[in-house]
Amino acid sequence: MTWAIAFGLVALGFVYVSGVNDGATLLGLGGRYPRSSRLALAVLVVVPLVVVPEAAGLSVARTFTERLADLGDPHGAEAFLFGVAVALAVVVGLSLRGLPTSLTLAVVGGIGGAGLGAGLPVSWSGLAGVLAIGAAAPLVGLGLGYVFGVAARRVPGFDGMPHAVRTVHVLAYGAQCAAYAANDGQKMYAVVSVARDVAAARRLGAVGPVQVSPLMLAAVAAVFCAGALSAVHRVGERLGRGLVLARPLHVVSTEAAAAAAVTASSFAGAPVSMTQSVAAGVVGVAASEGPTRVRWPNVARIGAAWVFTLPLALTAGALAGLAVRAL
Repeated sequence: MTWAIAFGLVALGFVYVSGVNDGATLLGLGGRYPRSSRLALAVLVVVPLVVVPEAAGLSVARTFTERLADLGDPHGAEAFLFGVAVALAVVVGLSLRGLPTSLTLAVVGGIGGAGLGAGLPVSWSGLAGVLAIGAAAPLVGLGLGYVFGVAARRVPGFDGMPHAVRTVHVLAYGAQCAAYAANDGQKMYAVVSVARDVAAARRLGAVGPVQVSPLMLAAVAAVFCAGALSAVHRVGERLGRGLVLARPLHVVSTEAAAAAAVTASSFAGAPVSMTQSVAAGVVGVAASEGPTRVRWPNVARIGAAWVFTLPLALTAGALAGLAVRAL
């Protein structure tokens, strides 16, 4: 029962922090568009979290439980728990130091490290493949942001342009939220599914297949939304002032770039960070108007957090895994 409570608390905290880290980024970016409805933005974030897994499947969620380490071992659930807890600690610690980072990257490192420390077989090829795709997605977002930014400046003005741009904004934002639910957001389903299985069995053991129910999806969406709303002002300010988003077309171009980068990664079943893709898209859009439009010190600080996240999570996860082996 103690382990069931621990898993439940970790799962609850993980979903909430995902909202703070990822959901607030989605809301903060969409909110940079003039006169955007906060309620409409929140609905467009929450609905895909409930609908998309049922329609698109859970291939990305299974990556966390099947492709990083052999969690079918009797100590698999313990290693998974410690890996997720380590990821939370790394992300919160870096964020408190003003270094916002990728929770997805931390989870991949934490689970891989915990499996290694616990003596479980680690899939280095699977881990390398996930990291390679995860690293490529922000680069794709950067390139697409630049291309979309250049193209947006060349669109000639016309009478109905404000309405047309707003329509494209809604479509691009909705596509971005759907991409998150089909990819990055699935880490929450993996964590909650494992926690539910431990609570149901009332004992630790191997990690089973990821399974969701409508009630679970609704609960995840509610907690995620609460986390997102709690941090949206802070994140929106960072996106606006820290990286530069001055015009409505900047927002639309960034949304489209991030949605395309994350959606493409979903076909490989590899989790990629929406926060990284959004930040890269912002930089690409700003750079399309000249390098001086980018606040490079802020970009360097975010980039440094990304660089530190994986080795920190991997090392801390390995130490936690050693503790699992000693239990």
